Amino acid sequence: MTQLRVFYDGQCPLCLTEINHLRRLDESAALDLQDINAADFARRFPYIDMVAADKMLHGERADGTMIYGLDVTCEAWHLVGRGHWFAFLRWPFIRPIADVVYRFFARHRHRISAVFGRRNVCDDNCR
Repeated sequence: MTQLRVFYDGQCPLCLTEINHLRRLDESAALDLQDINAADFARRFPYIDMVAADKMLHGERADGTMIYGLDVTCEAWHLVGRGHWFAFLRWPFIRPIADVVYRFFARHRHRISAVFGRRNVCDDNCR
């Protein structure tokens, strides 16, 4: 049963690597992983602002509650049994710093991917 829908950028090499890892670990089908670049995305999810979803990871819980950024990451990893890897990012004294670092990463994710030698999935017009 899907507990969290994750709206991710499938054109980001590092993002896609993480999503594929989550997909492999998701034995109980707790995650519904949706690429915001899919041709029919806007039709299937008209309530998701594509520009906002491109700037920050979006997640939707089974009850319709929306969550964002590292909250999505931490919850997704928790649902596949690896939440302990990321739990510290939500500790009160680390959370504000982690959120700033995440926003920087999200804004520059394609450039950061290139630094790590990850080939861009998209064409030369990547964000």
